[in-house]
Amino acid sequence: MADEHELGLRDRKKIDTRQALSDAAWTLLAERGVENLRRDEIAARVGVSVRTFNNYFTTKYDALAYRQVERLQHNVATLRARPADESLWDAITVAFVESADTGTQPSPARQTVLRDLMNRPAMRTAVSKVCFTNDELIDVIAARTGTDPARDVYPRLVAAAVGAAWQSTAEVFLQADSPVSSHSLLRSAFQQIRAGLPDPSVQNR
Repeated sequence: MADEHELGLRDRKKIDTRQALSDAAWTLLAERGVENLRRDEIAARVGVSVRTFNNYFTTKYDALAYRQVERLQHNVATLRARPADESLWDAITVAFVESADTGTQPSPARQTVLRDLMNRPAMRTAVSKVCFTNDELIDVIAARTGTDPARDVYPRLVAAAVGAAWQSTAEVFLQADSPVSSHSLLRSAFQQIRAGLPDPSVQNR
């Protein structure tokens, strides 16, 4: 029992350290901008070495993208807890839309920083890894649909669609010149996916 308790404490410490490094990265991003954001300064802000930073993240962009990992973990946990008789896309919509950021549009200065960040290939790659390679989400979808991720494309396809909707919503939210609800954007994205992504130009004729 003592060994199990010690293992639990070690795991908790790792999670806390990863969280602290990600939080420090976002704090320094706000203070200095992405160009001046350095791994050694992120590590120093938390009181650890660069080597420790490298044990958790490959790049500063991975540290920033970790905030999305936390949100996705919450979304997946919510999806897992949804009633078994609820339709898949209804459950996904509740799990992800209710967890979307309900805050107001970022200030112009912060929006400029976030736009610059999300327009960088390295950041887009880091976020894509979070959105499109989540085995836990795939497993939950497979369990709800009676499919096997090792043999069936379906759970991976749905998980990728969810990731694409999530990332696209974030990008449109940041690019908007006037206030827009991320809830509405994400809900609309899921509605379009479940409708088979009909061509808007045909619908508007």
